[in-house]
Amino acid sequence: MIRALPARTLDRAKVLLFAAGLYPLARWVWLGVQNELTVNPVEFLSRSSGTWTLVCLLVTLSVSPLRQWLNQPALLRWRRMCGLFTFFYACLHALAWAWWDQSFEWASMLSDVWKRPFIMVGMAAFLTMSLLAITSTHGWMRRLGRRWQHLHRSIYVIALLGLLHYYWHKAGKNDFTTVAIYAGVTALLLGWRLWRFQKRRAKDALKP
Repeated sequence: MIRALPARTLDRAKVLLFAAGLYPLARWVWLGVQNELTVNPVEFLSRSSGTWTLVCLLVTLSVSPLRQWLNQPALLRWRRMCGLFTFFYACLHALAWAWWDQSFEWASMLSDVWKRPFIMVGMAAFLTMSLLAITSTHGWMRRLGRRWQHLHRSIYVIALLGLLHYYWHKAGKNDFTTVAIYAGVTALLLGWRLWRFQKRRAKDALKP
């Protein structure tokens, strides 16, 4: 079995995690400075921010399984940062749509959400994610008690909504390769959680 690292060591490694989380943003800035944001910079940034939102979300969901598989309990300390980076790129993705696609016209934005299921699903995921980001602090954990854990389990719903949003986006271009990859990773992570849940229920049922 892998030896568990001290929590202090993993806390120090958060600097590397933070740097990794900023990589997409740094890359966009670099490409912008070099004038290499493709022939359609708006479309590139909008789609890239959406893709990185999904990637960060899957990384966040991977923390708990990795914590168990690698015998590193302190890895749980990384989950909040991963989740906040997910929300950060989701905000950029939503901002790209509201600004470049809708010009911040509220009537047009509401109409777009209502008329296009693709946008409606993405907005539902974003609003739910916003609620999780707001309540991610220790203060909210104390206020909500057990309800906090129940609320934050909605991250699984966000993952499914995000995957569906991504699927509709790729379906328009008949590109399903990356969709299959992300769907496979999502299925693996959610399957692990379902297995853990069933195992825990079976164990509780054996208790006198």
